[in-house]
Amino acid sequence: MQISSLLLSRFQFAWVIAWHILLPAFTVGLSCYIATLEVLWWRTHRDVYRRLSAFWIRIFSVSFGMGVVSGIVMPFQFGTNWSRFIGATASTLGPLMTYEVLMAFFLESAFLGVMLFGRRLVPQGVHVFSSIMVAVGTLLSSFWILAANSWMQTPSGYRIVDGRFVPSSMADVIFNPSFPFRLMHTVTGFLVTTAFVVLGVGAHYLLHRRALEESRLMVKMALIFLCVTVPLQVALGDAHGLNTREHQPAKLAAMEGLWEAGSRVPANLFSIPDEKQERNRFEISIPVLGSLYLTHDPNGVVRGLKDWPRSDRPPVAVVFFAFHLMVGLALLMLAVVIWGAVLLKGARLYANGAWLKTCRTTTPIGFFAVVAGWTTTEAGRQPWTVYGLMRTADSVSPSLSTGDVALSFGLYVLAYLAMFGSGFVLLRRLVRAGPIGQEPETPVRPQRGARPLSAVSGPEGTYEPSTTNGEAR
Repeated sequence: MQISSLLLSRFQFAWVIAWHILLPAFTVGLSCYIATLEVLWWRTHRDVYRRLSAFWIRIFSVSFGMGVVSGIVMPFQFGTNWSRFIGATASTLGPLMTYEVLMAFFLESAFLGVMLFGRRLVPQGVHVFSSIMVAVGTLLSSFWILAANSWMQTPSGYRIVDGRFVPSSMADVIFNPSFPFRLMHTVTGFLVTTAFVVLGVGAHYLLHRRALEESRLMVKMALIFLCVTVPLQVALGDAHGLNTREHQPAKLAAMEGLWEAGSRVPANLFSIPDEKQERNRFEISIPVLGSLYLTHDPNGVVRGLKDWPRSDRPPVAVVFFAFHLMVGLALLMLAVVIWGAVLLKGARLYANGAWLKTCRTTTPIGFFAVVAGWTTTEAGRQPWTVYGLMRTADSVSPSLSTGDVALSFGLYVLAYLAMFGSGFVLLRRLVRAGPIGQEPETPVRPQRGARPLSAVSGPEGTYEPSTTNGEAR
């Protein structure tokens, strides 16, 4: 493999996006969970909901901060490494990125401070509303980012003027053919990822007999939610696959490791794709099943990789193994959820140590599935940045040297390992600390503080005046 600025730029972008996507995969679902807890506390006045919300808000604040920092690098990379891509697509993708900042990031930022520090400073209804707005902001951010990515996968609503993509219909640009399927599949995946984290943390506390009321509620809420969303995610994945077969058939062929077009194709459970020989080694497959789930017809016809020249095929092995890893993890999730549903029905949910240990072990399973799915999506789009219209090789900055990219790539590796390593340590400490104990529910308006930010110096934004000899300083 020849090392070039193009190859290193692709590796650098893959490194940055693979780490960054872990944060939206968590914060989108976590913000929705926090909003749910806030509403439940508001309606039921059960303090356990407030304690859980306070616990997860601390974790959210760290994760959100890491996401902002890691996300700043993304537009910076576009300018430094992919200037020709930006020059060609700015008129189309620029507005979508702008909408994401104006409608989503600003909304999150405006209400985030109230959610983090305002519980004791504003009426309860305002705090609940702020939590809901933060959740809406994360969902809007997903909407616009996925609209931009989907346009790169299935471009529509454009015309080419002097080598640039100019919108002819912004509605068609946004609601391109793959966008609804990608939006639903990805956001549901984010929610499932968070639910498994909540489930795993609750199971960990139950195994250690800590915060029993909170942990039981976490486990039950997460399991009931997963009983709905995991099967839904499987159905959404099937619909997304049908859409991919229609609009990106080469990607689908790589996902299945299918070289020859035909009907009644088998389901390739495992193989080692050989791109040079254009065949699979050590293949294990089930006859006809491939056509059945790819076309919903046992006699359905599916195109093979040999229908395209080698230069237009994605990297088959990467796409094939990433896709099969995603599917395998989804089946494992489904097995854990079914097991839990059986225990819940038999009133043995909180006492089955084997299931609780399994839940704790599978805490990060959603993150692996998200990265595998994103790898399938992005590697399967190659060798195009705008599918079928603009090649990746034509998108890289022209004057970029291999040494420049090698230096920046090395710095990104070190920076991200340091940032995510320290962030993981901090999050681990917050989880080990657990939910805070009983505190008064009644909001207390702070008196005049003796130092800046004294009103938010205590836990949950409580006012802690300094005293000397019993008197406030």
